[in-house]
Amino acid sequence: MKVTPKHPVPVFPLPDLVLFPHVILPLHVFELRYRTMVRDALSGERVIALALLKPGWEGDYQGSPEFHDLGCLARFDEVEWLPNDCYDLKLAGLTRVHFDRVVREFPYRSAYVKVVEQEPYSEDDPLIQLEKCALIDAARRARGESEGESHDLPYEGLVNALCMTAVTDPVERFKLFELDSVIERGRRLRETIQRQVRLEPPPPNCRYQTALV
Repeated sequence: MKVTPKHPVPVFPLPDLVLFPHVILPLHVFELRYRTMVRDALSGERVIALALLKPGWEGDYQGSPEFHDLGCLARFDEVEWLPNDCYDLKLAGLTRVHFDRVVREFPYRSAYVKVVEQEPYSEDDPLIQLEKCALIDAARRARGESEGESHDLPYEGLVNALCMTAVTDPVERFKLFELDSVIERGRRLRETIQRQVRLEPPPPNCRYQTALV
């Protein structure tokens, strides 16, 4: 979904989670207000927006703690209702959105959102192929792997998936999420992975160009 929703979207603010577009996220929902949110979303467009809470949220978590104004619109891919009235979800990240105006506070917040586009790039660009190669090589070496199965995977999907798994600090992850350039996000992600394991940059003739990590 790249079109800005016309109606307010339910907001699910969390303290340590940043969802990226093109990534599937499993999520367990147990709080009463957010179980209500899930039911309401299921009866509507089946979308919500995930937001990262700002520092200091602990003092007002049961109320309305502030969240960052950039979040991710997500679609319910799978929903499992549990006997204890909780939900297990699989959310598909769709696109980054800016929270314009909160129009509902209770029992959960809803807000008008506006789609925030990424800067365009071409998968056929040799620079993209080199960056993809270098990122995959760094991720595999960080895990002690030599190579794996080859898959065709869009560069943005690869970068965003690794942001979710390789960067554990939510603040650092959000800094990557804020970047409008996927290429710059991928470069910074690769540098982060290399710093974590003290890697040297891979050789320019790296052969893992279209592999899925």
